[in-house]
Parts: sequence; C-alpha cells; structure tokens
Amino acid sequence: SLVDEFGMTAFHVLFSTAAPSGELLKVLLEKYPYYILGLKDANAKLAMDYLVTNWTGQNKMLLQTALEKWLFSRLTSWGA
Repeated sequence: SLVDEFGMTAFHVLFSTAAPSGELLKVLLEKYPYYILGLKDANAKLAMDYLVTNWTGQNKMLLQTALEKWLFSRLTSWGA
C-alpha cells in the first residue's frame, strides 16, 4: 500500500521530519509514481503542506524539487 493507517505516504513522513533529506527525496521521487504527491492524509494535508509548515531554506529547495517532478511527470503523461 502507498499509505499507512493515517493516510500518510512516504513523502508525508519525510516532509514532516525536522530535517528532511534531499537524497531520500530523490530516491522516493524515482521509486513512487508522481500522483502520490497529490494524496492527502487523514488531516487533509498534502505531503508538501508539511514542508511549508516547517519552512527553511533547505525545505524551499526540497519543495521546488518535488513540485518540478510532480508537474513534469504530469505534463509528460498527457501525450501517453
């Protein structure tokens, strides 16, 4: 399953940590389909909402990376 009992994906868990790892984000982005970033947890939050809640310069870069992957993957799937 892509979610746990709280509706959280691996991205929710990663982004809710005090210091999310950019390297782990890259691994997760390669492993999981892009649409998982659009799933909401039991609190009706997207994984990226947790990055915004814990805003830092590092998290800004992680959010940019995640959004680029999500948007690029969606655009490339239109022609499929």
